[in-house]
Amino acid sequence: MVHQIDVPRPDDAARVGRTQLTAWLQTYPDTGAGIDEAWIREHRGSAVTAEGIAQWREFIEETVREPDQSFCRVVRSGAEIVGFLCGHRAGVVTLGPMYLVDEAQGRGTGGRLMDEFLAWAQDAPIRLWVTEYNERAIRFYERYGFRTTGERELWRGRLPNVRMSREPGA
Repeated sequence: MVHQIDVPRPDDAARVGRTQLTAWLQTYPDTGAGIDEAWIREHRGSAVTAEGIAQWREFIEETVREPDQSFCRVVRSGAEIVGFLCGHRAGVVTLGPMYLVDEAQGRGTGGRLMDEFLAWAQDAPIRLWVTEYNERAIRFYERYGFRTTGERELWRGRLPNVRMSREPGA
């Protein structure tokens, strides 16, 4: 299936929320961290609720109003959204969230998304959080010049994240 990268429309908000939840369910279960489907649905299930969809719609609309400050691209596969990458600019650029569902990975789509994001970010320093045990994502970011900073957080008391950054010219 062909993956098309596109600017999201406000009516994509529900599909983006579903993609986010699907990607979490595929990526983050980890018995050692105590993260299972129930925990994910409790902490990320809101992405598919009316409130979560409204938040996505608001963010998508913001990217249209302020394209220099907010970035978002979706990956379409037919009528479905199978991934997305978003970011914000406020001094430094923050990358995230970025997700591709399993069936969209390994086809160069993530690299194409990252190329668009880096072109948008220009030479600004970029920061992101990535889950410590998501080794595939860490390797992906390292290929684009990101390095771990040593900063850590435990999101919602369980999900171990590490900070990565990319300096100008990386």
